[in-house]
Amino acid sequence: MLFFSPTHGRLDLEQVVDDIRSYIAEDLNYQYKLIVGSDSQSREGTCFVTAIILHRVGKGARYYYTKRYDRKITSLRQRIFYETSLSLEMADRLSDYLSRRGQENLKVEIHLDVGTHGETKELVKDIIGMVMGSGFDAKIKPYACGASKVADRYTK
Repeated sequence: MLFFSPTHGRLDLEQVVDDIRSYIAEDLNYQYKLIVGSDSQSREGTCFVTAIILHRVGKGARYYYTKRYDRKITSLRQRIFYETSLSLEMADRLSDYLSRRGQENLKVEIHLDVGTHGETKELVKDIIGMVMGSGFDAKIKPYACGASKVADRYTK
């Protein structure tokens, strides 16, 4: 699986993890948040984007994203659950890579493209349960910038 970084271009997941570690090592005086979020857009097919964001709290961020296309999925419920499963899979792989490199203290937060207003409000409880049951923290709109800002930007 290949990622794109605006800073470094094309990277595989191992290179993403190495860059995350390097970015943290540059300045240990900050707190860091590691975020995974996915979003999708349906047209002829459905474009899914999963983003990894390393937020240096108070001092910017770095991000990486991967994009895939699938058949057109018209059911919003099905798309949201699939986005969530992509984020969970990525968070799991990322956590595994990080723990093998001595960074097990960096917890992954999953940002979900659902909120208490709008079409997805009936899905919030189920989606949060899915994420929390998998051992990750979950954030929804308006606190889910990983999904609603970064990943969303590359689905267009």
